[in-house]
Amino acid sequence: MKKELDALAEEARSIKNLPVHIAIIMDGNGRWAKRHNLPRTEGHKEGVKTVKRIVRFAGKIGLKYLTLYTFSKENWRRPRYEVKELMRLLRESALKEAAELEKNNVRLLVIGNIEGLPLAQRKALLYTINRLKNNTGLTLILALNYSGREEILEAAKKLASENTENIRKIDTEQFKKYLYTKDIPDPDLIIRTSGEMRLSNFLLYQGAYSELFFTPTLWPDFTEEELLQAIRSYSRRQRRFGMTEEQITGE
Repeated sequence: MKKELDALAEEARSIKNLPVHIAIIMDGNGRWAKRHNLPRTEGHKEGVKTVKRIVRFAGKIGLKYLTLYTFSKENWRRPRYEVKELMRLLRESALKEAAELEKNNVRLLVIGNIEGLPLAQRKALLYTINRLKNNTGLTLILALNYSGREEILEAAKKLASENTENIRKIDTEQFKKYLYTKDIPDPDLIIRTSGEMRLSNFLLYQGAYSELFFTPTLWPDFTEEELLQAIRSYSRRQRRFGMTEEQITGE
């Protein structure tokens, strides 16, 4: 298995236009559990195992940024027992995985309305973020209590309140400084698992020109091979950003 993963990592590293930033909508934990006649909470536990594997592989291939849609603002509407288990897993993972993340030179960031999370979870996250702050490898970004629409709305409010005299001169570069992701490049590639084909309020501003990759695979079954498949697909695409093919190629 290790030899196979090493070969996959070597292939990924050989791709000339490897994405700088990949974002993943990790969908399908509940359906995975249902297929296996298990409680939904067991699907989330399996999903955490997949996160560990994918983060490890992302670091191996030299990816600079990996954003994982971990808990949306809308997820608070889920059954109480499920939310409680998700929060427990979040705190446990933040503390338990800190040592391995540190060993692998991973830096951790969180985007979203962090103040809306329970105190125990915030403390665990801040501890791990601080422990890993000087690492220089992969930057792992967890989107927690996150809403793309809310992010844009809050950014607009802050920007307007701080620029009352020059509001007509505000441009996109200035606006981006008020987003959660102000110091993070926009995602080159957004992956969604489980067969759903929508962004679900995820990185709506940042994903304007992201390439999209949808797979029917449920998140607990998502593998390093499938991540490489998404990267291969990305590498074959031509990103034009509104220009013509001739402008890009110079022909």
